[in-house]
Amino acid sequence: MKKFMAMVLSVLFAAPVFAQEAVEVTVYNQNFALVKDQRYFDLDKGVNRISFRDVAALIEPTSVHFTSLTAPASAGILEQNYEYDLVSAGKLLSKYIDKKIKVVTQRGDVYEGTLLSYDNDQLVIQTADGIAMVARPENVNQISFEKIPEGLITKPTLVWLVSSDKRMRHLTEVSYLTQGMNWNCEYVTVLDKDDKMADLDGWVSINNNCGTSYENAKIKLIAGEVKRAMGIGASRNDRMLMMEDVKCARKSEFEEKSFFEYHMYTLQRPATIKNNQNKQISLLNTSGAKVNKELIFDPSKGKNYWWYYSDKGETLKENARVELEIANSKDNNMGMPLPQGKVKVYKKDADGSLQFIGEDAIDHTPKDEKIRLYIGDSFDVVGERTRKNFKTEYRTAYETFEIVLRNHKEQDAQVKVVEKLWRYTNWEITESSVKFDKKDASTMEYTAKVPKNGETRLTYTVKYSW
Repeated sequence: MKKFMAMVLSVLFAAPVFAQEAVEVTVYNQNFALVKDQRYFDLDKGVNRISFRDVAALIEPTSVHFTSLTAPASAGILEQNYEYDLVSAGKLLSKYIDKKIKVVTQRGDVYEGTLLSYDNDQLVIQTADGIAMVARPENVNQISFEKIPEGLITKPTLVWLVSSDKRMRHLTEVSYLTQGMNWNCEYVTVLDKDDKMADLDGWVSINNNCGTSYENAKIKLIAGEVKRAMGIGASRNDRMLMMEDVKCARKSEFEEKSFFEYHMYTLQRPATIKNNQNKQISLLNTSGAKVNKELIFDPSKGKNYWWYYSDKGETLKENARVELEIANSKDNNMGMPLPQGKVKVYKKDADGSLQFIGEDAIDHTPKDEKIRLYIGDSFDVVGERTRKNFKTEYRTAYETFEIVLRNHKEQDAQVKVVEKLWRYTNWEITESSVKFDKKDASTMEYTAKVPKNGETRLTYTVKYSW
């Protein structure tokens, strides 16, 4: 039989506080939230002591703002205390040293008297028959206390001294910031058989670890980097969403709008956010978005600058990267500003089932910008980059490279070759087997057609001068 403790608890409040009339929670994707809690309570004329319970355990007490919506000028806070010394078995026992308690063991033995001391192994009690040492913890079935000792509470509580001009009932709104609440987006993309079109679902995940629940709350989400004087780290929840091969029309449950320099997403219905809960809500559902799939050979990607440009002449060999580009525009059946988050990509197999083919993360993406996803490396398309020659002359350097692309597929492949020219800012291509496009001061690109089960070779020489 498992042990348990029975406690007789009582807490007195100076003025009656009524349950939440309305509550609004604005969650930021930086692990904090703004709570606006409306409640009724009665005030007498003069100074009143109010205990405002069911606030977040991770509240920032200095952020509390109190106002009477009924009569703003007639009531105000004179003093505030945040009480967070919560009831626990250890704290009750420590507060009851030299006080009366009652202990019942698993066998039904009863010990009543003064608690002299305690530790994890036993209780020492002065009874009418002498000193009793009661073994803990499996031996104890019940410990009874007369009341909660002064200073202990059952829930985190704001205790106010409120001044009122007259006796009346007030509808008040209390606003505060709390840590321990966060949200993030996760997206699911399904490619068609030709990798030309995609369906995209977006889900909001809200994590509540702030220490309290919010019933039937109006929920708003803020996307953007809001500056805090003290940094609050964002946490992310990684959730795998497996989809069935069933399509149902689903409208976004959030209304999006610009707010200051950020974006706000408002849930169009009340929802309950329980403490220690992760809640998922649909953000968007779109189909028929055009996708551009690219195979990219970029040997500089992720490489250390000095290793990439060492003078040893190594051959760099890599499989081509697979990237997807999707325009976030109305013309492409999208156009909602997308919060940052992970994107999982699936593709339908020949038997109709979905298979997972990769994932990437996106930053906050405004409308009419492009989403670019790196989802993996091509198994059958390989590139090699070899420096064939290098020489220096007075204030100049010449470098020659050969790039070989091999395609082991049963169909032709288009491969984008990306070359970084970072050795010096002044450069020119003196010889080349193909025409590269200059993308910026240090990058050039070329799209090569590689035949099925074949290869394509590119060569170029660059001259640097300083």
